[in-house]
Amino acid sequence: MSRANSGPIRVLCVDDHIFLIEGIRARFELEEDIECVGQLESADRLLDEIERIRPDVVLLDIEMPGPDPFDAAAEIARRFEDVRVAFLSAYVRDNYISAAIRSGAWGYFSKSDGAKELIDGIRKVKNGEFVLGPAVAKRRSPGKNPFVASVQESKPVSRLDSLTQREQEVLRLIGRGLSRTQIAEMLSRSPKTVDGHREKIMAKLDIHSVAELVRFAIREGVAEA
Repeated sequence: MSRANSGPIRVLCVDDHIFLIEGIRARFELEEDIECVGQLESADRLLDEIERIRPDVVLLDIEMPGPDPFDAAAEIARRFEDVRVAFLSAYVRDNYISAAIRSGAWGYFSKSDGAKELIDGIRKVKNGEFVLGPAVAKRRSPGKNPFVASVQESKPVSRLDSLTQREQEVLRLIGRGLSRTQIAEMLSRSPKTVDGHREKIMAKLDIHSVAELVRFAIREGVAEA
């Protein structure tokens, strides 16, 4: 059931960078029509928290330990018709943007975007408008409709697009040189599960060694080398 549209826009911030959330909260306090009603460091309890506080907008980071953020966004769209997700990420990549659109998100902002652009964007998201932040909009081709693009891009434009979001996350961590145990701890999964992801990644990318996989991740910009 939809909630009556009254009062400030209620935003739930989900990011494992506490200082960033505190900065966003402080900036929201300068606005009369927007407020941070909650914050989480991961998406582990996200659905329960949404059920509890019923925000208007969930501002969701991508690079966090725990559940896949795009899966979380899709589940929010399915379960909460009056809650809208907007991604806020340091990473502006085509595959992330496309995944965000496919998940049912209403916005995608870069952490390099200004506070004014973010706040204005959240207002538009609340009003039912799909928004790309300035840095993200530059990434898209001129005149390219993101909704049409997400449907038309049925074939992968690169080998990376054949990977699931979880596989891309595992690839990123492998590219950073983390061990299977470290990756398992970061993602709250077992080492055996990480091994399974790595095997699928290598099969999809036609890569036959971990060293080659690391080089691929660095070359494609997946790892922060």
